[in-house]
Amino acid sequence: MGSLGTAYFYQGDKPKSIDYYKQSLAIAKDTKHRDTEGNFLTNLGVALYKSGNLAAAEKTLYEGLAVRESLRNQKLTDSNKVSLFDTQTNTYHNLQRVLIAQNKTDAALEISERGRGRAFVELLASRLSTNPQKQSPTPPNITEIKQIAKQQNSTLIQYSIIYDEFKLGGREQTKESELYIWVIKPTGEVTFRKADLKPLWQKENTTLRQLVTTSRQSIGARGANFRGIDVSFNPDAPKAANKLKRLHELLIDPIADLLPKNPSARVTFIPQESLFLVPFPALQDKSGKYLIEKHTILTSPSIQVLELTRKQKQRIGKQSIQGSNILIVGNPTMPKIPPKIGEKPQQLTPLPGAEREAKAIAKLFGAKALTGNQATETLVTQRLSQARLIHLASHGIFDDVQGLNSGIALTPSSSPNKNNEKGDGLLTAGEILDLELNAELVVLSACDTGRGKITGDGVIGLSRSWISAGVPSVLVSLWSVPDAPTAELMTEFYQNLQNNPDKATALRKAMLKIMKQHPNPRDWAAFTLIGEAE
Repeated sequence: MGSLGTAYFYQGDKPKSIDYYKQSLAIAKDTKHRDTEGNFLTNLGVALYKSGNLAAAEKTLYEGLAVRESLRNQKLTDSNKVSLFDTQTNTYHNLQRVLIAQNKTDAALEISERGRGRAFVELLASRLSTNPQKQSPTPPNITEIKQIAKQQNSTLIQYSIIYDEFKLGGREQTKESELYIWVIKPTGEVTFRKADLKPLWQKENTTLRQLVTTSRQSIGARGANFRGIDVSFNPDAPKAANKLKRLHELLIDPIADLLPKNPSARVTFIPQESLFLVPFPALQDKSGKYLIEKHTILTSPSIQVLELTRKQKQRIGKQSIQGSNILIVGNPTMPKIPPKIGEKPQQLTPLPGAEREAKAIAKLFGAKALTGNQATETLVTQRLSQARLIHLASHGIFDDVQGLNSGIALTPSSSPNKNNEKGDGLLTAGEILDLELNAELVVLSACDTGRGKITGDGVIGLSRSWISAGVPSVLVSLWSVPDAPTAELMTEFYQNLQNNPDKATALRKAMLKIMKQHPNPRDWAAFTLIGEAE
């Protein structure tokens, strides 16, 4: 009966589809099939929305959410929770559309936030909680969202990509429709704006996801198949500028008047889906000015994650960073890794630039860098828990199928210890999740470390694992960065950090300086700071 409801829905007969969905829903309730009940409530809510009955659509979709979210209270592993969220995202999106259609913009923001980073938030909260039986945290309401912006002293920008059904070539297709944007100022002012995404596929023969990918390619950022094995690429400067300006038009222009005028005021972007891969500092306005020239930029998987990273910061407290509590790794003796799953393992190329970078940074702090044969996975893993500052300059191995298999290349251990049975030279995101860290900053100066499987739960990969292991601030790269500019950028970043503990400001100043010597954004815009600024 449910499939009849769907058939009538796509034929445009909304009253009949509503009838059949109601009958299917009654059966699902009688048979206590909660998952099916959640599906039919969502389908019925959408059919009511499309037939113009907004109040009934809202009520039905809220019910659908309650049913679907109740499934999450089952004992599930972290990865199962993530996949469950992925199947639920359309309910969150449809409810946002219904609320926006009634101009309930604050309620829509609450739903947008409720639908992202939930598995991450639950994992983080369980790490912070002393009571394992404690219920997982509830999503923040509008008052709490304003409070988080105030505590962060940052303007929060939350994006939500909205899809719709369109009749194309005689059949219904799901396409990107609008981009919802909320701006939450530290003063408590919340503003909603939106951008039309339809012209991308109607006139420009692209999509938002493709635009993000091509803008990265056009500045020479490497693609998804790069696993530490060399690939050639050709940056195209004029094309890059056009793509970065087009992204600016969609993501920044609708809200530009709401952003702080003071360049040292913080702006925290909360992306979604492919927007996690956007190099926000490199977006260009019409006059060619980069966003980093106007703002101090951070990112976060969700607004609530910021509340939890703030608690992480309080938990670890303040300590001076000096030689003894710093872990700096550069250019380990590389392991052999298959370039693609199932292929013969190849030795990763050495990174002499990463070694120079590690030694220069160690010198700044009066510490000793672990390089070459010293940088074994066993030794690095042992030292991680004592470190206040962790800097890893090596290959980042990016797995977009299983995000938790992404990892950092280290020297394989000749005799793996009891805790680290593998010692294979790849410290994976899954292994990092099992650690309990006290570092206030982790810097991954590797290639592609900010990437991972993109899910409704944010980028699952290295960044998420470090934060979950207890680190309030993580600096990662969104593509594989050329050696020399990275070493310069990192040295500059740490020099700035020694004068001022604000990591976001230190990164901005470093980018502005390196930009003068290396104008291509590929060389300076790859790094993104996730979590706490200070």
